[in-house]
Amino acid sequence: MLTRSEEDHIKAVYALLQDNDSAFTKDIAERLRTKASSVTDMLKKLAEKKLVKHEPYYGVKLTAKGEAIALQLVRRHRMWETFLVNRLGFGWDEVHEVAEQMEHVASDKLIDKLDAYLGHPSFDPHGDPIPDKHGKIRARKTKRLSTCMQGDSVRIAAVSETTDGLLRLLDSKGLRIGSVLSVQEVHAFDGSMDVKPKSGAAFSLSKDVSHHLQVEAA
Repeated sequence: MLTRSEEDHIKAVYALLQDNDSAFTKDIAERLRTKASSVTDMLKKLAEKKLVKHEPYYGVKLTAKGEAIALQLVRRHRMWETFLVNRLGFGWDEVHEVAEQMEHVASDKLIDKLDAYLGHPSFDPHGDPIPDKHGKIRARKTKRLSTCMQGDSVRIAAVSETTDGLLRLLDSKGLRIGSVLSVQEVHAFDGSMDVKPKSGAAFSLSKDVSHHLQVEAA
């Protein structure tokens, strides 16, 4: 059995490895809002348990065992978010903290029954893929909205940063998973872009917001 802190560190490493070859102590500390010295101590413990490989100056990687644990945590988290939104009527900006607590309930039977109850969903309310019970993730081809060009027509597939502020901003503009947008213009000055939904007037999105939206061809 792992402690909640150990699981949180493993999941943080996994999240950082999605965009990088290695995770570094400073980035893990920022993600977990803790001290770098505390992260260093924890990484030593996880390395002793053969859950991570930690090389000074080269960062941290998960072992196969560590990755399997991370995928279990991600599966539980995203399954609970789906349950809270689809069955209990929570907003997609309200579920992260609750799911952070529920993901540490280590009952495979409970999650398997929850999976069946929800109809075996492949994606959570933010568009993130839910690993299956074997840790496999459904692949799909997406790109960041910020990389799109004028004239592109795309569908929002996922939100890569699920902070409450961003989700509320998207709500205010009527944007959800599945929303179809056409790119009207990309502004060279600041990277912002004007987009038009299928129905309604065009509006502007900052480069930072469009960077966090994963889209696929409409």
